[in-house]
Formats: sequence, C-alpha cells, structure tokens
Amino acid sequence: MDQKATASDVERFDVEAVNKKENRSLYKARERIHPKRVEGMFRRFKWLIMAGTLGIYYITPWLRWDRGPGAPDQAVLIDFPARRFYFFFIEIWPQEIYYLAGLLIMAGIGLFLVTSVVGRAWCGYSCPQTVWTDLFLVIERWVEGDRSARIRLDDSPRSFGKIGKRVVKYFLWLLAAMGTGGAWVFYYADAPTLFVQLFTLEAPAVAYITVAVLTFTTFALGGLMREQVCTYMCPWPRIQSAMMDEESLTVTYHGDRGEPRAPYRKGETWEGRGDCIDCNACVVCCPMGIDIRDGQQLECITCALCIDACDDVMGRIGRPRGLIDYDSLANAERRATGDGGAIRFIRVRTILYAGIWALAGVVMLAAIFNRSETDINVLRDRNPLFTLLKDGSIRNGFTFKVLNKIRRQRTFSISAKGLDGLSLGIVGSENVAETTPYVTVKPDRVQSFRLLATSPRGSLTSDSHDIEFILTDINTGGTATYDSVFRGPE
Repeated sequence: MDQKATASDVERFDVEAVNKKENRSLYKARERIHPKRVEGMFRRFKWLIMAGTLGIYYITPWLRWDRGPGAPDQAVLIDFPARRFYFFFIEIWPQEIYYLAGLLIMAGIGLFLVTSVVGRAWCGYSCPQTVWTDLFLVIERWVEGDRSARIRLDDSPRSFGKIGKRVVKYFLWLLAAMGTGGAWVFYYADAPTLFVQLFTLEAPAVAYITVAVLTFTTFALGGLMREQVCTYMCPWPRIQSAMMDEESLTVTYHGDRGEPRAPYRKGETWEGRGDCIDCNACVVCCPMGIDIRDGQQLECITCALCIDACDDVMGRIGRPRGLIDYDSLANAERRATGDGGAIRFIRVRTILYAGIWALAGVVMLAAIFNRSETDINVLRDRNPLFTLLKDGSIRNGFTFKVLNKIRRQRTFSISAKGLDGLSLGIVGSENVAETTPYVTVKPDRVQSFRLLATSPRGSLTSDSHDIEFILTDINTGGTATYDSVFRGPE
C-alpha cells in the first residue's frame, strides 16, 4: 500500500538529516563556570555578608527569651500546634496575621528602594542563592583548588584521584545542605529538644521530610545549578528593570576610558589606546560567566567581583583604579560631556519608595505598641433569630469569644448599651438574667461563652437595634468593644 509523505514530513526529515550530518543539537549544552578567586574590598564585604547571614540563620533558633512560666523560652519560634509566632518580646496570634502582611510589604518596598539606588545589590550580596553558592564554592576550592586546577580536573580522564576529590566535595556539600534543612526545622520546635530527637530518631516524620527536601534543593541549587537559577529560574532579573532608572547604580565598565583595548607590555606608551589590556581578569572571576565589558546584561548580579579583579590589574600596571566601578548610565553620560560626576541618590523614585517604606514601618510600630491585650468576637444566633418568652420579652442568643493575650488569669464584666432595659446572662452561671455578668478567662487562651441578651417587649421600636458589647477587666479597667445587632419581631 503506497503512502505519500506530506510537505511537513519532508521538511522534518530534512532538518533531522542536517542535524545528524553536522552532529549538532538544537540546544546548547551548559558550559561549566569556574570563577577564579579574587581579593579586594567587595570580596571582603561579601565574606562579611555571608558570615553575618549564615550566622543569623544558624544561631537564631538557639537564642532564649524568658516569657514566664508555661511559655516557650525560644526567642524566635513558629509554634503551629499552639498557633503562635514568637519573636523575642512579640507574640503574634492567628487573628493578627496582618502583622505578617505588614512585614512582607516592608520587605518588598525595601527591596524596591535598594534596587532603585544600587541595582541588584540583593542578588549580589544577600540572596540565599548567592550566599549558599559562595559557601559551596569555598568547599569546592578547598577540595579541588582554584580555577585552573578545577578546569584541569574536569578535563582529566577518570581516575581514583579525581573520583576521590569529587566524593569528598559532594560529601561536604551534602553536610552543608543538611545543615540548611536542619537549621530551618529548629524554627518550628524547641531547638535543643528537636536536635536530640533528630539524632535519636524520635523526631516527627515531618521534620525528617523537611530536612530531606531542603537538603536536596540546597545541594542542587547551590552546588549543581548555580548561575542557572539566577538566569532561568529567578523572576527578579526581569522585574528589577521596572525598579531602576538611568540614575540607579550598577557595575559598569567605563568604555570611554578603557577603549580601544589591547595587550600591554611593560614600558609601552599609553598614548592612543585605552586602559583595558584585555587580560580577561574580569571575565574569569565572574560567577555568572559574563563579560562586563559587553554592557548591562540580564545575568549580571552586581556582585562587584570584577571590580576587585580589574582594580588589582590596574594597580599592577600603574593605571588608576576604577576602570570597572559602580556607576549609573546618566552619570556616565554627564562625565562624558564634562558635566561633573555626582551620583544622584535623591530623586522622585527613591523618595517615593523611602516614604512608603517609612510609613509602613510607622504603622507597624504603632500597631505593635498599641496592640490590645484583649480581643473579643461575638456571633449572633441566626436560627432562631430571637425567642419570644412567655412574659413578652425578647431574647437573643450570642456566642461570646474572649481572647486573653497575657499570661495571667483575668476576670471581665460584660455589659451592653444601645437598648434600654437589656439584661445579660451567661449560660451555666447561677443567674442567667444578670445586668452585668462576669466571666473568667485563663491565661493566654481563647474561651467561648454562651451569652443570652433579654429585652422587654416595650423597649423595641423596630425589628433590629444596634447594640455594643463592652468587655471590662475588673482589675485594670481596660475595655474591648464589639458592635452587634439585637433582633426582634416586625
């Protein structure tokens, strides 16, 4: 049976034939990047940031904070069973999740502000991907050597020495990655207790699963994928352009000074040429594998290591430092026209971001320092809406929830206003028709009470009356209020 090939089949076969003939792939294979270690001001600053961020991450769960008897003494703790978040002297309840929203808003606006001023400084210095990649590179250099040694090891045939170095490197990477997950789970339980449980195999299964997942992701992202995470997985390089303008600082190659570039021999004149000697020192030290002399690029995380590398070369050949430096596009244009070289940090964008960030911070502080020690929530019965008693009075039922945020038992009185002759009573008390009933709430607890409100028939002028419940601490006089509705017949 004859079959006729379609035009698309012919084209597909032609493409496959060409690819097989030229032995090429439609996708470029990854070229491993082996950044060379450099020394300088920015490299030292990165060491400081790495030590600080890792120190905060690993040490914080072990800090103690005395909150009194019966309360956890871990300074920072996310306690899911008790539904609390403890941060030193602050205790956040589930009803106060808006504090978390405020912190996220401040973090986002703060990141916008930093980006508008100094570009991708977060990516270059503080991003967890950058920090852990730096840590893994330290381990890799310690085991396999610096750039040239690692390249030779990659190109060498398989041997016991090569396999041994790789096994040692991966083992140390695994320990560092396990430390990542191990530290994370300590934020969700008492750190000393959980530490012992992890090694005695008595910890909850979720703890081992969390450690395993974070170990795998840290090992893969920080050790194996590295720059690919920043280039292909992270959305921030594509978003940050909206936060930057021509005045934002970024790592810049000063082409007006460096071009035309050419190799340099000692004793040669600098007339008619630029300061760049085309040594590629800025390229071999770049953890992203780019050439900063090609201009601003998506892959650049502004880690500034190329500045240290170039400054070192400029010092050795007797030329001024700063051929590669932090600069803005607008400042480069002003410098080219002789119009000074001042960096303009204060502008509309930065003022706007700083103002929003400061406003959010003030609101957060005001909310924290003025937060109430008591919270109430009142739910009115909907079935039935009201009950007609035999004496003609009208009764409504309410579920009264009292949140006592302090670690002391408290007694409250409950009253209401907005309707004349209204009497209140707590179901289960000796008298359920009191004028001002009392309730006792245990320390640091939410307790519910069944509240009955009764009004004489003559007090009702419509089927709905707005009322306000008032909860008063009988010892301190502090109050909390809640608006509700009393329903009656039409």
